[in-house]
Amino acid sequence: MLEVTALWLVTLLAIRAVVLVQRGGLPDWVLAAVPFLFIYAPVGLCRWRGVDPDGYRLSMPAFDDRTAWRDAVRLNMVLIAVIVIPWFAGYHVWQNVFAWGMDAWRGRHGWDLSTLDPWARVTPTATWPSDAWLLVPYHLFFVALPEEFFYRGYLQTRLNEVFPRRFVAFGAAWGWGLPLACLYFAFGHSLVEVRWWHFATFFPGLLFGWLRERTGNPLAGALFHAWCNVVVVFLDTAYGVRPP
Repeated sequence: MLEVTALWLVTLLAIRAVVLVQRGGLPDWVLAAVPFLFIYAPVGLCRWRGVDPDGYRLSMPAFDDRTAWRDAVRLNMVLIAVIVIPWFAGYHVWQNVFAWGMDAWRGRHGWDLSTLDPWARVTPTATWPSDAWLLVPYHLFFVALPEEFFYRGYLQTRLNEVFPRRFVAFGAAWGWGLPLACLYFAFGHSLVEVRWWHFATFFPGLLFGWLRERTGNPLAGALFHAWCNVVVVFLDTAYGVRPP
């Protein structure tokens, strides 16, 4: 636990420093150090410990490994089909009940819940992000793959050595290392930049972790992670939370 916590703390503080330095006036390409740190910090630790990084299933399947990619995509399609409607409905309710509705109750209704219509107050538009064509490669290669490599590839696997995988859920063996890795994942966001909603990333992290255990590598979780990020950007744009 101490080793995992130290790796997490040092890596995320280094990433925070990179972000702050870039915001101080350096060009955007400086942020390329972020995925570099997520990938090479655990690899460097493995080599310092004298173990083969592949022993921790850190590596992603090669692009020509069609079976691994096909299985990861197929599993993602099944998972997305199960959650997409509840997620979209939940997002709509979130924007109406909590994000918009809370202000309306405070300012106009004095907390009179009888006036609330969670399905009609804020409606989406057909507005797309202006950078839509960049979203998939950015979130897959710059965000999801490096983060899954770090959190599920190394941290979760290392934690599994401390907390054996004694449970089974939908064909995947898991232990307490999975939710613990999700805690590191959620609070790691706030270590870089504090946002009140970062705690909520714990919950999709459970699915990322399950996919990692189900497939044996971080690829399927990275694909789903990227899909989640891209969909949130599209929804935020459609609902006016994010400028186009």
